[in-house]
Amino acid sequence: MSSAVVLILFFVCLLIAIPISVSLGIVSVLPGAFDPSFTASATYVIRSMFGGLDSFPLLAVPMFILSGIIMARGGISKRLFDLFAYFIGKKTAGLPCAVVVTCLFYGAISGSGIATVAAVGSMTIPLLVNLGYDKRFCTALVAVAGSLGVIIPPSIPFIMYGMASGVSVSDIFIAGIIPGILIGVMLMVYAVYYCKKNGEDKERINGEIDHLRSQGLWKVFKSSFFAVLSPVIILGCIYSGVASPTEAAVISVFYSLIVSLFLYKSLSFRDLYAVFAEGVRTYAPILFILAASIAFSRVLTLMQVPQTISGWILENFSNKILILIVVNLFLLLVGMIMDTTPAILILTPILLPIMTGVGVDPIHFGVMMVVNLAIGFVTPPIGVNLFVASSLTDIPVIQIAKRALPMIGYFLIALLLITFIPQLSLALL
Repeated sequence: MSSAVVLILFFVCLLIAIPISVSLGIVSVLPGAFDPSFTASATYVIRSMFGGLDSFPLLAVPMFILSGIIMARGGISKRLFDLFAYFIGKKTAGLPCAVVVTCLFYGAISGSGIATVAAVGSMTIPLLVNLGYDKRFCTALVAVAGSLGVIIPPSIPFIMYGMASGVSVSDIFIAGIIPGILIGVMLMVYAVYYCKKNGEDKERINGEIDHLRSQGLWKVFKSSFFAVLSPVIILGCIYSGVASPTEAAVISVFYSLIVSLFLYKSLSFRDLYAVFAEGVRTYAPILFILAASIAFSRVLTLMQVPQTISGWILENFSNKILILIVVNLFLLLVGMIMDTTPAILILTPILLPIMTGVGVDPIHFGVMMVVNLAIGFVTPPIGVNLFVASSLTDIPVIQIAKRALPMIGYFLIALLLITFIPQLSLALL
């Protein structure tokens, strides 16, 4: 069976709505089933699935997911938002900008775009709507800003890329800091433009901020201190060499439990069963996708698909700029139709040789790939952030997508800067 037939069958399975983990499993087994001499028999595929999951760095994924759920249930996002609103709430677009900054910080806690949208959106959207902001604008802003959760370290997609490419997870975490901040700034620029164009209800906003400030800076800061300290501890442990990313993920779970149970007392021991159950429900589908993705990527490697595609692109496109544009467009398209985890595990072995062949640093390419796929979080038909945001507000996904289009435009500008200015990703290394 040719590699082209395998890839076509995979996309056919996706189009007829077969779950992605099942689709990956089917097309992984087919080449060996049709050609008994092919190395990747059904037994080999199953061994690859189990062997691929036996990975120490991979343990960071369920730990960061669990940590994000604990902090979401513990009301961490509200404490962060109150702190940022205290300082910038009265400025033009102050509260929408506070939402973006909260997403940046929460992303540095959870490592997940979906968790960021759910935790920040459930708290900020009702507040902004009550203060006179358009509900669709607020929902779209949270959906797009939630994508920062997979760019700001610690990032689950960065862990996946490190596993697929062999680059240091700590290094790619560092590389994501400046791009994440850049995208956040671009979204805040749009929020200011939007609010200047459409106006704000300053009387209601100022009343809300005055009420917040009446508590005093010390009380607001004390309330949010342990929430702000969380990413400092997690990233500090990684970059100081005290802990690996996986160990830091475990630290984040214990830290979030201690803060939520004993300091904020926003969770009780009776709530823990529901928290752990939600963690299992969230990670279990990812686990199946991971196993099947690893097997599929190994089958593609045995079929020499990465070498074939790499050779074809390098033979037909000699200009580095053109190759970068083609790869970015391809990744944007993939992000629209495929979840981030399988996309990274499948495409990294295919695209990384092409990028290194034209002189692109593997870490720089990792940031490019994740930023491209992050845009897919807010573009139909997959657009998981859109669906999460829609579930919070009951606004149809297509309406949120329309409001998100200008923000996606700013996101794309940031992507171009990240692509063609490698120092944005590599400056801190």
